Amino acid sequence: MSALLEQALARYAGLPAAERFHVHARASSAPLLSVVERAPRGVVADIGCGHGLLSALLALEAPERAVHGVDPDPRKVAWARRALGGLPNVHLSEGTVETTLAPALPGACDAAVVCDVLYLLPEPRWPDFLRTVRGLLKPGGRFLLKEVEGDGSWKHRKALAQEWVMVSLLGRTRASGGMVLKPRAAMTALLSGAGFDVREVVDLGRGYTTPHVLYVAEASVP
Repeated sequence: MSALLEQALARYAGLPAAERFHVHARASSAPLLSVVERAPRGVVADIGCGHGLLSALLALEAPERAVHGVDPDPRKVAWARRALGGLPNVHLSEGTVETTLAPALPGACDAAVVCDVLYLLPEPRWPDFLRTVRGLLKPGGRFLLKEVEGDGSWKHRKALAQEWVMVSLLGRTRASGGMVLKPRAAMTALLSGAGFDVREVVDLGRGYTTPHVLYVAEASVP
């Protein structure tokens, strides 16, 4: 485990066991450090921040970075605030990108990060969601979208089953009718249609039982 990840996880030591388990499981099952290392300095929006682990990593990796995390789950935001309250460069809000960040930070962000969130939304909402994220960014601002690839593999099927347990059975993750995984060609086309130039598609599934893919894009400059 990296020193940065250990430092971030230590901030959750005072949380109840169930919340600590959830955060540690997130740390071990998703390539969050690969997302962090591609994030620029400046103002970064962490959309769907949950317990705030990615926000913590972003803030600790670069203290000059201002991280604005938002999540619709009040319970998770409360735990995130309790864990990260001592980090002056983290700002956490309950809400969504549409209701909270878009009015507060129009065109003000150097980057936006969406990590394992899009698939939880109904597919018809994806274009508007992505355009709203685009509206947060400065011209040329970076968008880091980490999703699970819908490639038809056993990893794909396992990821859907796992999320069904978390969403429907245990209620640990809040969804609004989504649970759709797309192949990378469809995702790059969707990003292009929402006003992004896709610069890189990074396969991050090696060493994981989930087909993680990171799309590195920039807000198109008119």
